[in-house]
Amino acid sequence: MDPIRNVIALEGRLKGCRNVTTLGVRTNFSDYAASEQELIRGARKIYYPTTFYAELFDAVGKQTFPSYHTYKCVQDKIKQSALFDLLEIPHPRTRVFYGNRQKKTIRDYFAYPFIAKIPRGSAMGRGVYLVKSDEDLHRYLAESHPAYIQEYIPLDRDIRVVIIGRRFAHAYWRINPLHDFRSNVAVGGRICLDPVPAAARALAVHTAKNCGWDDVGIDVCERGGRFVILEANMKYGKEGFRAAGIDYTDLMERLIENGDI
Repeated sequence: MDPIRNVIALEGRLKGCRNVTTLGVRTNFSDYAASEQELIRGARKIYYPTTFYAELFDAVGKQTFPSYHTYKCVQDKIKQSALFDLLEIPHPRTRVFYGNRQKKTIRDYFAYPFIAKIPRGSAMGRGVYLVKSDEDLHRYLAESHPAYIQEYIPLDRDIRVVIIGRRFAHAYWRINPLHDFRSNVAVGGRICLDPVPAAARALAVHTAKNCGWDDVGIDVCERGGRFVILEANMKYGKEGFRAAGIDYTDLMERLIENGDI
């Protein structure tokens, strides 16, 4: 494919794309060479700019991919849950507790077992705990502030739906490893390419569109015959693409070429 469009990216996620010039991420904008600074200033859109630069580009009216709205929710479960509540998107019952006084009331709202998560900066199944006792809760509270508590839904699998450019890109099942409540591939979850229900895909697309996210892996599960959103992952892995034989780099090249992202 002879690239028609050549775009500018900062992070290395598109480094293998032939129609992308990846400049890398500099701590200070002044660290970019003068020619690189002009490329950034002159670009209609900057791809994968990082959270820091996405805020700067939004301030001056420059488009980014992913969108600024996507970056605002990167690894921030508190913002995600608040958006789900605001938009009436089905998700597990969740509550955030700030300070020792609020944390003492957790058991007034949740019975054991329940899920406790590190609300910011955690990913790939890390910082997620199944709390079964007072001892488990005290251990979690000793390392997390604020406390992000969620009802426990017994599962042996969930669904990852990837949205790129606010369109469905790929979906697959993630099967829990033996004796683990998490399905993340990083902790031993297994990818399964059995057909994903259309209703689960539709809910993920609806969620991404209404939350303003255009590059996201959304985790969906079934509860009582109804699909609910577990969380969104803006730094999703590519394992599901590889398992399905999808060339992620080629896919992104085509989406850029066609103006879809």
